[in-house]
Amino acid sequence: MKKILLDFFLIIFLVPILLPLLIFFGLIIFFYDFKNPLYISKRVGKNSKLFNFYKFRSMVINADKNQVFSTKSDDDRITPIGKILRKYKIDETAQIINILNFTMSFVGPRPNVKFETDKYTDKEMGLLKVRPGITDLASIVFSNEAELLANSLDPNKDYEIKIRPYKSELGLIYIKYSSIINDIKILFLTFLSIFNRKLAINLIVDWMKKNNLDKNLITVVKNNI
Repeated sequence: MKKILLDFFLIIFLVPILLPLLIFFGLIIFFYDFKNPLYISKRVGKNSKLFNFYKFRSMVINADKNQVFSTKSDDDRITPIGKILRKYKIDETAQIINILNFTMSFVGPRPNVKFETDKYTDKEMGLLKVRPGITDLASIVFSNEAELLANSLDPNKDYEIKIRPYKSELGLIYIKYSSIINDIKILFLTFLSIFNRKLAINLIVDWMKKNNLDKNLITVVKNNI
């Protein structure tokens, strides 16, 4: 209930600020190729239910037809405008729609495509017990995901090996330590990471050490600065 109240408060506060920007970027994307500015795809949410997931489109139309869901920084499907949207996470702001229809929260494990959740271990299935979010610890730590996959010949496979296990661990840690205070901290760190990613990750590392979390995971997080 407290989480819903936090989402409601943030919606009331942010919508008047974001609405002009949403309209502005929506028009820019539309006039680039006169196509739908929104990218809508199916994601797996709470209790394994599929829902429509919204983002501002940063790629060419039908970019996901080749079933490559992991995106590398040198991906030629990304439009020139899309590169800017992705750099500053502007493409994610369209998920305000998902907040309004209660399929997502501001903070929570990032939702995945069914192609990925079908591979979840029993432990990872715990990620589907809560509403997914726009941001969480993994979103901050792996905000450079596209760079990590740069030059990859098989982005989906490399994502499975190099990124997904650690993102899942961080998502499960978020659920274990979930609280309104920690949600507010993650929102602050998300904003901070846009301007100073190194500091944001170092603060996450400090928090992980304070809670005596897995040392290997801490090393992975620290090395990803």
